[in-house]
Amino acid sequence: MRIVVIGQQAFGEAVLKRLLEKGEQVVGVAAPATPAGSRPDPLRALADAKGIPVLSTRELKKPDVFQHYQAWKPDLNVMAFVTDILPEAVLMTPKLGTIQYHPSLLPRHRGANAMHWAVIQGETKTGLTVFWPDKGVDTGPVLLQKEVEIKPEDTLGSLYFGKLFPMGVDAMEEAVQLVKKGKTPRMPQDESKATYEKIVKEEDAKIDWSKPAQDVYNLIRACNPQPGAHSTLRFKKVKIYDCKMELKPVKNRPGQVFNVLNDQFSVALSGGVLHVMRLQPAGEPKMTAKEFIDAGRVAAGELLGM
Repeated sequence: MRIVVIGQQAFGEAVLKRLLEKGEQVVGVAAPATPAGSRPDPLRALADAKGIPVLSTRELKKPDVFQHYQAWKPDLNVMAFVTDILPEAVLMTPKLGTIQYHPSLLPRHRGANAMHWAVIQGETKTGLTVFWPDKGVDTGPVLLQKEVEIKPEDTLGSLYFGKLFPMGVDAMEEAVQLVKKGKTPRMPQDESKATYEKIVKEEDAKIDWSKPAQDVYNLIRACNPQPGAHSTLRFKKVKIYDCKMELKPVKNRPGQVFNVLNDQFSVALSGGVLHVMRLQPAGEPKMTAKEFIDAGRVAAGELLGM
């Protein structure tokens, strides 16, 4: 079976590596172009190292590049972390179709930031879907799904790299094997349960200290490591990353710093306490709360959001 891998970054690289390890015939790769002076995308770099021809994903819209892609005569496209909207002609070229990975239980959390919103919305489970993409955004029929638990301490990083990344590589391998065996479910998505999530932008990652404690904590977890939930301290922007939360009554005003210790400082929440352990002042590297405290950059009684 002639396979074309379309993707990017570490996930695309891992899927290509797995398929090659399993002896699959990968006849071509589509990955992001390499900007001048930059390192190539990991998927592109692996394809180059293995002597697999590579096209730039965005250029698949160009007639001459599309013809080059067609010349590979793919039986199956395997889409592993694709953020570009591809022409329907690309999806329909392989005789066996195209399969795509998505980090949510479709039809819930369609869109580019599915994992962020699952955590922001306080969900306790999510998962991944391998589906047959069509001209819509994450709307095609489902081939397979896998569930994972979102634990109270999970961040975006631990959810993806610790769970949905390795499980996703396994799922893509499983899906390819199902296609090879002709066992290809096409379960329609239930549109009555569909949600579409926007990209988490700077304004979405701003911490509103007046919100309930759990909501504030969920936002910080969902934005760790990217884009980083932010507030201000001494009128300067600061992003908060590693932290813990306790749900308990507090007398302090939400957003007020208290109990500054050696390696962390506490911030009052509405119905709880946030213990900050890692953060990033604007224009500086990430640092531990201890480094921040030792530099005299926070004191009890100060208000975040000011």
